[in-house]
Amino acid sequence: MRFLVFQHAAVEHPGVLRDFLRADAIPWDAVELDQGAAIPPLEDYDALMVLGGPMDVWEEDRHPWLALEKSAIRQWVNERKAPFLGVCLGHQLLADALGGKVRLMPKPEIGVLEVKLTDAGRSAPLFEGMPAAFPVLQWHSAEVAELPLHAVKLAESGQCAIQALQIGEKAYGIQYHVEQDERTVPQWGEIPEYRRALESLLGTDGQDQLQRATNKCMEAFGAAARMLYRNFRRLAVSA
Repeated sequence: MRFLVFQHAAVEHPGVLRDFLRADAIPWDAVELDQGAAIPPLEDYDALMVLGGPMDVWEEDRHPWLALEKSAIRQWVNERKAPFLGVCLGHQLLADALGGKVRLMPKPEIGVLEVKLTDAGRSAPLFEGMPAAFPVLQWHSAEVAELPLHAVKLAESGQCAIQALQIGEKAYGIQYHVEQDERTVPQWGEIPEYRRALESLLGTDGQDQLQRATNKCMEAFGAAARMLYRNFRRLAVSA
C-alpha cells in the first residue's frame, strides 16, 4: 500500500499523520504542486490526501496547476473510486472539482472551535468512534457554500455550515485541520495570507492566543487525528 499526498505549501505537510504512516510502514510520496512538481500516475497509489494552502480554488490564473489538480481529483474520485481525504483547501478542492461551490466567508474562521457531526456524520466510516461534537483547529477564509451533486454533509460549525462532506463511499473532505503538531501555528503564522487573516480576527497578538489555545488541546487533537487516520487507513486496506 502506498499513499499519495498533494501539498500546496512547504509547511502544510501531513504533520502528525506522518508518524502514523511511519508506524504502519506505509510509504507515501508528497507532490509539492506549488513548486511545479508533476502529478505522478494515479494508478500507482492506493489512497490520496490533499492538504491545505494559502491559495483559493478559483485562483487558476495565478496558479495554473490548480486546474491539473482538480482534474486529478475528478479522476481519482469518479474513476478510481479510491480513498480520498481532503483537508482545508483539499476539502474545498474536492467540492469545487466535483461541481460544488466555494466562496469567501464574511469573516475568517480561526481558532480552537467546536465542530458537530450531523446524523450522516455520526454513521460515516471516517468518523467511527468520534464524539458527536469535538474541538478542532480552524484557520480558513473560504468555505464550501454548496455541495456537489450527491455529496452528503457530515459536520458543521457555528460559522461554517459544511465542515465535512462525503462523496461516494470513500471520498471525504474536512474543512478543519487534523494534522497539526506543536510547530504548526508558528510555522503557518509565517505565511503572509494566514497571518493577515489571523490578525484581522484576533489582533496583533493573535498568534500567541492561538498557540496557547492549541497547546491546551494538543493531546485531544492527537487522539482525534489517530482515530481519523485509522478509519481512513481502514478504507484504504479494504479498497
